[in-house]
Amino acid sequence: MSAFLDGHFLIAMPGMGDPRFERAVVYMCAHTEEGAMGLIVNKPMDDLELGQLLYKLGLLPAETTNSIHLPQETYHQPVFTGGPVEPGRGFVLHTMDYALPEATLRVDEAVGLTASLDILHDLVQGRGPKRMLLALGYAGWAEGQLEDELRMNAWLTCPADVDIIFSLPPEERYAAALTKMGIDPGNLTSGSGHA
Repeated sequence: MSAFLDGHFLIAMPGMGDPRFERAVVYMCAHTEEGAMGLIVNKPMDDLELGQLLYKLGLLPAETTNSIHLPQETYHQPVFTGGPVEPGRGFVLHTMDYALPEATLRVDEAVGLTASLDILHDLVQGRGPKRMLLALGYAGWAEGQLEDELRMNAWLTCPADVDIIFSLPPEERYAAALTKMGIDPGNLTSGSGHA
């Protein structure tokens, strides 16, 4: 592999041996010679919505969908399982219409990553990003680990698409990422590889 994958999707192959990554679409936030970090963007938690989390954090005054500053669709947005590393820590993937000078990692021209509670305060006050995804935990790889997994055909890669991340329902993101690559999800087998 000759290039780093910041701003790309990792798409799990059917033969993925780790059930935590089965049919996963990972948005790669950082990839260097020292390792890699990304967020799974298609695995919502079954029992937690964004509004409920904001209430538990004390950022909403009452557990209600009638918050003055939080639109109902934002309140009911799912919280995602971002990966198995640090599952109690929150990460917000968002469009770059919002950034905190010392807390936002600009992944590319369209997407940033912020892991500060300040973004959630701003969201409740109506000053947050237009499009966002909150995930608990992240997917991480040590030096050379991701490259080894790519050589073993555990993942397909392609440039990320912000509409897949922020506009499609989570259950459609895996097929949409494969389709973006020109792959019919019904024809994908664990024996596929990179050209």
